[in-house]
Amino acid sequence: MVDIGDEAPDFTLPLAGGEAYNDIEPFTLSEAIPDGPTVLAFYPAAFTSGCTEEMCSFRDSMGLFDDLHAQVYGVSVDLPFSQNIWIRQEELNFPLLSDWDHEVIYDYGVVLEDMYGMLEVAERSVFVVDTDGVVTYKWVKEGDNPDFDELVGEVADAVAEVAEA
Repeated sequence: MVDIGDEAPDFTLPLAGGEAYNDIEPFTLSEAIPDGPTVLAFYPAAFTSGCTEEMCSFRDSMGLFDDLHAQVYGVSVDLPFSQNIWIRQEELNFPLLSDWDHEVIYDYGVVLEDMYGMLEVAERSVFVVDTDGVVTYKWVKEGDNPDFDELVGEVADAVAEVAEA
């Protein structure tokens, strides 16, 4: 599993921007990280209650991240077309990345092998990557879902430390 102090594994994934069903473009992490701290929020599946709560907490806290010039990306194994629908349905104000081939969840070590006993998805987790490509914060779900507002606050604190450095 990727840990604090490790270089973040680079990847290129389809980015769902949410403007339209087919609003999809390639996203490469190494091209984005020079633009400011990057938050990768892995979640199991769009349209589920826990993931909706989590992503809406990020949505409602985007002002914190905007003030810190941080980028937030949700990451799941959902297809980008369904992510676009979910972005519009929940009025998410950040893009989602589609790891539909499950490579990135393995690279980051956040594989939940048996969601509902039958699906391999992303483990709910958050990584903050600084502008040098180094992981400066890591949180992986253990047990019940966290208080998402508290989690967002912790991530924002980590991003602020990166932005100040």
